[in-house]
Amino acid sequence: MNIYTVILTKDEREALFELTSKGKHNSQKILNALILLNCDKGEWNVNHSTNEEISRILNISMRKIDRVKKRFVEEGFEVALNGEKKDRIYAKKVDGDFEAHLVALSCSEPPEGLQDGL
Repeated sequence: MNIYTVILTKDEREALFELTSKGKHNSQKILNALILLNCDKGEWNVNHSTNEEISRILNISMRKIDRVKKRFVEEGFEVALNGEKKDRIYAKKVDGDFEAHLVALSCSEPPEGLQDGL
């Protein structure tokens, strides 16, 4: 499935090289950077790798490579590198009154029969 072609600019390649060689970063971010660097078919890349070689060397699936390439082509450099932003809003399970009651209960003295029990 080679329908997405990654072509990086010189600045993007330099940023990816710096990311993979310096500092502490999320492992998925580094993996995505390595995929982009090796898939690059631009003029700044001298040794282009096939998806099969990248998959074997990095020990990842071909599907992961295709997803990163697709995100790069359709959504841009930052999204391909960092993944998509999560928009999901979680409903609160505890409101303020319940939390205050729970804190008060946990800080109070235990009932008469349970002081020595546990």
